[in-house]
Amino acid sequence: MLQNDLLLRVLDGEVTERPPVWMMRQAGRYLPEFRALRDKYDFFTRCQTPELAAEITVQPVDIVGVDAAILFSDILVVPQAMNIPFEMKKGVGPWLEKPVRTANDVAQVIVPNIEERLGYVMEAIKLTKEMLNNRVPLIGFAGSPWTILCYTVEGSGSRDYTTAKEFCFTQPELAHQLLQKITDTTILYLKEKVKAGVDAVQLFDSWGGVLSADDYRNFSWQYLNQIVEALAPLTRVIVFAKGCWFGLPEMAASKAAALGVDWTCAPEIARELTGHKKVLQGNFDPSRLLAPRAEIKKKVKEMITAFGKEHYIANLGHGILPNVPVENAIAFVEAVKSF
Repeated sequence: MLQNDLLLRVLDGEVTERPPVWMMRQAGRYLPEFRALRDKYDFFTRCQTPELAAEITVQPVDIVGVDAAILFSDILVVPQAMNIPFEMKKGVGPWLEKPVRTANDVAQVIVPNIEERLGYVMEAIKLTKEMLNNRVPLIGFAGSPWTILCYTVEGSGSRDYTTAKEFCFTQPELAHQLLQKITDTTILYLKEKVKAGVDAVQLFDSWGGVLSADDYRNFSWQYLNQIVEALAPLTRVIVFAKGCWFGLPEMAASKAAALGVDWTCAPEIARELTGHKKVLQGNFDPSRLLAPRAEIKKKVKEMITAFGKEHYIANLGHGILPNVPVENAIAFVEAVKSF
């Protein structure tokens, strides 16, 4: 029995005494304890070593006091399992030596055996659950098929993902083949995560906002919704699509338990676009955590008041920045708890 099930109750549609609070990328570089492990082990070693992943996952629960843990991993473990050998290059970030851009490249991409290729993630979930000892729920996650396609076709991060868009617009059949393979793999992967013990899952569509509304529906949402449809009978699904306010009405009609909102969409507009009937999550600007603590607390209260305390999860509008002082992250969490 969970000691703190606030997040799950909100995702189930209950009215709660206060909003739950957690932060995207909360297990990350702003924590000295995380940096100590980063200095000893490279990025994917940390992802692929269950003991390290579990330790990193639990850090923000112990240090910052969030209402949920999110498994330390990366969206790129999924393409890695699909024969797309991403590495994390110093000073560059995600790096793929040979991007996927031809029919032959797409043919080499597989829908893998999840246990064989990603079993280490399931072990990390089991270890994390032991370490959490029923204190808070554990969230699993995956990237949206579109976001993974972006990295896969570009070969690295990009400002506007024009190479990925060109691939989709000039070779749409190939793009849909690749998106479907990523979708099928992601469904299998998240189902295994649920079996291993996660209490909810979040889908990150980090780069959906580079698409027009029509292209978003065609190259992103239809695949995201396949994942939502497959997972919703098994667990609670949160969808976070950065820069995709235009998709909120359609997303609100889906079986997603909650929708994440970034800081460019005002709470009142997000409520209106979702028909005042969906659990919403967000949308504190991560840079606001660099402000004085009194200002953070004031802005948190304004945010919760604007969303309304019911059917709401307090979070950031994107991942926490590495230069945020730990005390400021704690101030954010405490401001929500004391609302």
